[in-house]
Amino acid sequence: MTEARTTAEGGMETSYGFRQVNEGQKQGMVNDVFHKVAKRYDIMNDVMSAGLHRVWKDAMIGALSPRKDPSYKVLDVAGGTGDIAFRIVEASNRLAHATVLDINGSMLGVGEERAAKKGLTENLTFVEANAEELPFEANSFDAYTIAFGIRNVPRIDMALSEAFRVLKRGGRLLVLEFSEVEMPMLDKVYDAWSFNAIPQFGKMITGDAEPYQYLVESIRKFPRQDDFAAMIRTAGFSRVSYTNYTGGIAALHSGWKL
Repeated sequence: MTEARTTAEGGMETSYGFRQVNEGQKQGMVNDVFHKVAKRYDIMNDVMSAGLHRVWKDAMIGALSPRKDPSYKVLDVAGGTGDIAFRIVEASNRLAHATVLDINGSMLGVGEERAAKKGLTENLTFVEANAEELPFEANSFDAYTIAFGIRNVPRIDMALSEAFRVLKRGGRLLVLEFSEVEMPMLDKVYDAWSFNAIPQFGKMITGDAEPYQYLVESIRKFPRQDDFAAMIRTAGFSRVSYTNYTGGIAALHSGWKL
């Protein structure tokens, strides 16, 4: 067991939080986590970020600035509950189309229910599939988004390569993910909150602390901002950059298929 972050060279594929697992074992374990938390996913994100995930997601959509055009197509990966996709559609004046892809059927079920209640069904397609092997033709989407999901993908390099493949020339990748805190003192406060409070809140909310323990640990295993940016470049993206939010608790990574 190690708390050291993985690097641009890899390591997340055999890391289930701080536990080392066999290659091919992680995906099933992660699936179990999200089956358990699907119905309370928004509450989970509020606990994990003290509510700030809503501000960060709004900033992500602001950076994307989706076109108000019926031909504009976005793929939102690991977005089962629809949180990002709904924002994209609304920001396009309900003209854009978003495909929501998730490997977890429970999460997708929540998203489809929410979409129906919001009257957004016509603007959305829900697809159960693996981010490492997307069931779409090359050059299909204007944008690819993924929020707080990339660290749960075992083979991140394959997911990024697939993102590059399905994007149109001139398309944009945006990845919002928890990252390494770079503000002095905030890192200690955040660690105390993460490891002491979050699993206990999770147990209170869902009756099970283990999924939250994994999620906290997975944040600490995810590559640092510069290392993840290097992975995006390796996948073929250009003009790669990132913006830290709240001292680096989260970071928005951007890349273009040029």
